[in-house]
Amino acid sequence: MENETARKRKKDEVRAAIAAERRELADLFDTLRTDQWNEQSLCAGWRVREVAAHMTMGFRLSLPATLGELAKARGNLHRMTDRVARRDAAAHFTTTLAAFLRDNAHHPWTPPVGGLAAALGHDVVHGLDITVALGLDRRVPENRLRILLDGIRPSSLKFFGADLDGVQLCAEDLDWSYGSGSPVFGAAQDLLLLAYGRRPPDGKLRGASSNRFTQPAEKA
Repeated sequence: MENETARKRKKDEVRAAIAAERRELADLFDTLRTDQWNEQSLCAGWRVREVAAHMTMGFRLSLPATLGELAKARGNLHRMTDRVARRDAAAHFTTTLAAFLRDNAHHPWTPPVGGLAAALGHDVVHGLDITVALGLDRRVPENRLRILLDGIRPSSLKFFGADLDGVQLCAEDLDWSYGSGSPVFGAAQDLLLLAYGRRPPDGKLRGASSNRFTQPAEKA
């Protein structure tokens, strides 16, 4: 019973974190200028508007519609998400994209694998794809970062194409590290980006191996 209670408490904590992240990002999106919506994000080939459209895809497409889009893309998930993001970014006003995120703060959508923690990672990392690329000083709350940082595993690194072999990620703002080898220092949220296959802008990371992670990344 105690373990079941603890698991329920953990799930409730993650659900609350997801809802808060979506609402906060929606509020931030409402402040963006038109030129910012058209800026390149950390996702190669996607502007801010494509990332925002992608973030809301799970709320707007039913399962049959999603499977239909996947069939059109010949089963290629990346091709499907890219096509849908570009289509929906062009079809919806930016205010509508922000409203989709806010109105679905408690939507139960989760990615195909990973459950609630993966849903939180989806929102947090795509939010960082936008805010870091735009140079906005938004700090993801520590409790949300810790849920994601504590969930880093070799399998998740492989899924996102993150190569952290031979390096140790060392957060400068939290008591957290991961891996072993040449230390790479940075803010916890910038190190989280590395674990999700992203490449933070120059100056975000420090350490002898830091320049290894500043090359252009493939879209995730």
